[in-house]
Amino acid sequence: MDASTAQYVVGIDVGSSTVKLVLMREHARGPAELVAHKLERLRRREPRKLVDDLFEALLGEARLRRDELGYVATTGDGECASYRTGHFYGMTAHARGALYCQPKARAVIDVGALHTRAVLIDERGKVLGSRMTSQCASGSGQFLENICRYLGLTQEEIGPLSLQSTKPETCSSICAVLAETDVINMVSRGIAAPDIIKGIHQSMAGRYVKLLTSLGADGIVLVTGGLACDVGLVAALQEAAGDSKRPLKLEVHELSPFAGAIGAALWGGYRARKLARMGVRLQESES
Repeated sequence: MDASTAQYVVGIDVGSSTVKLVLMREHARGPAELVAHKLERLRRREPRKLVDDLFEALLGEARLRRDELGYVATTGDGECASYRTGHFYGMTAHARGALYCQPKARAVIDVGALHTRAVLIDERGKVLGSRMTSQCASGSGQFLENICRYLGLTQEEIGPLSLQSTKPETCSSICAVLAETDVINMVSRGIAAPDIIKGIHQSMAGRYVKLLTSLGADGIVLVTGGLACDVGLVAALQEAAGDSKRPLKLEVHELSPFAGAIGAALWGGYRARKLARMGVRLQESES
């Protein structure tokens, strides 16, 4: 591959509940261009097959063959893509992807299905520090999904409902089991669904802002991960950031859910260019 020419790279982010893919075109000069992207929830499907199907659909949409790709980079559960060229750590990928979406971001709050991670970054996307919620805490996407099932709601419905709340009900922020018990009690007391959801969002947002402040984050923080699409959670995060003693500004981008895949693609492109300059074949270097 000629390091001076444009190249296509694919980034694949396989999470616990969602698969995200992006196709990017890197130019010899200027920023990389996002050509296409795909996102699907697993919904009890076999991850490897879903990744393969989305990968082929992505290439079909761009009318590309596999041998026309300069790099296939994975993050998350990368073993689901056996044809990957290389794999990148999730924190590193989200940091670089967040900077692509918002160049002024100096921290990331990555809300995943099992964990939420706060990452401090510099202007180049280098990770300077991180904090993560514990698996049992009531601060994950999986916890919110369980609450949705109990309330008979979809995850697409809870964001707008949360924004309708006029009297949010306080929910435990320490333990997922206690929080779910709180929700059961709220329902039995006739608390309205918008107030229950808003209370949960506030509880989660409080935990996330504490992660950020413990890192010493300030300035613009980009919300990434699947729950970046939850407008109620984002609103609660912005409120919690406003109440914080640190100057935090929580933002979300339309590509926030794809930050991990974008970052993986960008790092993959960087590695491909570097190896090309060294005259090293990718197939040999990544084996």
